[in-house]
Amino acid sequence: QADCGASRSLNSNRDCNIESPCYPVVFELDTGLSYIKQTHRRTASPVTNYYHEIQRRNKTYMQSTFDYGALDEILQANGAQESAVITILQDIQERYRYLPREIFPYLAQKMRISEARIYSVATFYENFSLEAKGYFVIRVCDGTACHVRKSVPILECLRKELNLSESKRTTDDLSFTVETVSCLGACGLAPVLTVNDKVYPAMTPEKAAALICTLREELACAGAEENA
Repeated sequence: QADCGASRSLNSNRDCNIESPCYPVVFELDTGLSYIKQTHRRTASPVTNYYHEIQRRNKTYMQSTFDYGALDEILQANGAQESAVITILQDIQERYRYLPREIFPYLAQKMRISEARIYSVATFYENFSLEAKGYFVIRVCDGTACHVRKSVPILECLRKELNLSESKRTTDDLSFTVETVSCLGACGLAPVLTVNDKVYPAMTPEKAAALICTLREELACAGAEENA
């Protein structure tokens, strides 16, 4: 947990859980997309039919109601070169608060690179998310300073208030997401959490419960104004 900028990659062979000899393997993700991941050996295998199936599915996804015009604006602003893939993904996540499944085949087509390449970047950096997040993203620090000052009861309180768990991090109505981070860089204010990057210092379970009530009121007011 001391490495605040730790990143992870899906490119190692043990992630594949495949015994040698290794072949290109089709992965069916819970997002509905399929990707071909080339393992460490370039050994021939009957993958052509799978590849055509992937292309057919990708065309189906790209005919959905997703606003691809927004992606075109981002691509135009950053350039459609492979060197800009990180910046492009950052801009997409800033707009949607996560990386929707529809972007991968579209970006691959426009940037003329493989979906696997784009996906590997999206999964390598921890700040990218492939899951939809709530309107309020709450991050609870679980670094050493916060942990010893009892950040765990704060996290448990938030999860109880929002009916969330370690495996379920976002409410069904997409109002709240609760995450843990290794460090927020505010050890002197421990225990600390952030809501959409706004820092809340010296938290307690009681303060956390009160904060949820306040945020729910904000959501209710915003909904009332929208319906007015």
